[in-house]
Amino acid sequence: MAGLSTLFPRGMRRRWWLFRPIDALVALCPAPRRKTGVVVVRMDGIGDMVMVRRALDHLPVVLGVDRSEITILGCHSWKGLAAEVFDGFTLVTIDEHAFEKKWLYRLKIALWVRRQGFRTAVCDMFMRKVLTADSLVWMSRADQRIVCRPFITDRTRAEYAWYLDRATRVIDTGPYPTHEGLRHFTFLSELAGRTIPPEVPAIPWREQAPPLPDGPPYVVMNFGSNEPGRRWPFGKFLDVARRCLDHGFRVVFVGAAQEAFAKPRIAELGHSGAIDTIGSLKLGQLVDVLKHAACVVTNDTGPGHLALGVGVPTVLIAGGGHFGCFVPYPPAISPARAVFLAHEMECYHCLWRCPKRASDRDAFPCVAGVEPERVWQAVRQATDTSGG
Repeated sequence: MAGLSTLFPRGMRRRWWLFRPIDALVALCPAPRRKTGVVVVRMDGIGDMVMVRRALDHLPVVLGVDRSEITILGCHSWKGLAAEVFDGFTLVTIDEHAFEKKWLYRLKIALWVRRQGFRTAVCDMFMRKVLTADSLVWMSRADQRIVCRPFITDRTRAEYAWYLDRATRVIDTGPYPTHEGLRHFTFLSELAGRTIPPEVPAIPWREQAPPLPDGPPYVVMNFGSNEPGRRWPFGKFLDVARRCLDHGFRVVFVGAAQEAFAKPRIAELGHSGAIDTIGSLKLGQLVDVLKHAACVVTNDTGPGHLALGVGVPTVLIAGGGHFGCFVPYPPAISPARAVFLAHEMECYHCLWRCPKRASDRDAFPCVAGVEPERVWQAVRQATDTSGG
């Protein structure tokens, strides 16, 4: 019966069965007889990458390997930061969305992971996708497969149980909503058998002038987000931008092509200090712009965490979907010049399943409820502190 439950487990979603033949093909694939090195599975966004980066520096000592023997298996979304942020590590990135959905792409990546012959596979992501992160750990067939206990729902319980049974070690990094930055160091401490104190998230970055014209200090407005609900209303960003311009700052609007809707409204400001860079910056250039800002005003999104990671004064508008898991940063690891603003509601921790907005294109009420005056006062305080 145990064999049947392994081959034909109950409760799996259709996609798991669709990808099941890949497991058989991977098992048949020849792999190096002598296994070496470590693969760290990080199938997450830019913000999560920022929060884990300093913890990675401890892995060589904790696992007893050279830095060059550690492969970070990450996402294409932060590939452009590799040379600066992961110097000394081996970084391999994949299209995680294609891996989740496209059979042939998944097979290609699975076979690559298997053929590397990793001795150890590690994944300490609490909020993760079982058919992505856990699958990659299992596909490695590493001798040691070490993972943290994830956030589990009724929908994912059966699949997580199947993969966790195949891990050689499962580490509990704390209950929800423990902050991700603290979890990484709990995981490290368990691996090391000693306490490794948590550190303020930070990334190494170059000293390079931003691709902007010379002029007075500037405040960055990072108003985009892949999730419309987490976008503080753009009109409120403009309110703060006008106050910045009135006080002698330039204002730099950043965003990807999907934020092009804002271009006409930026032009309507009619001010030479309003700089529109939407769709024109590569990821590395964006970090240069963030690093040299007097302040960054941002939604809870990747560039906001990058701003925190390079140590610039940052005002981040946080929602309550999983409040405390990612933002705000707890005092023990919060950057000195970071301000997190929130509009507290009784429905916090809804996991972004919000019934209180008119459409799925509207901002969540807990995000929209933050008033521009609060943001402006935080900007003033941050820029005064930084000498802006």
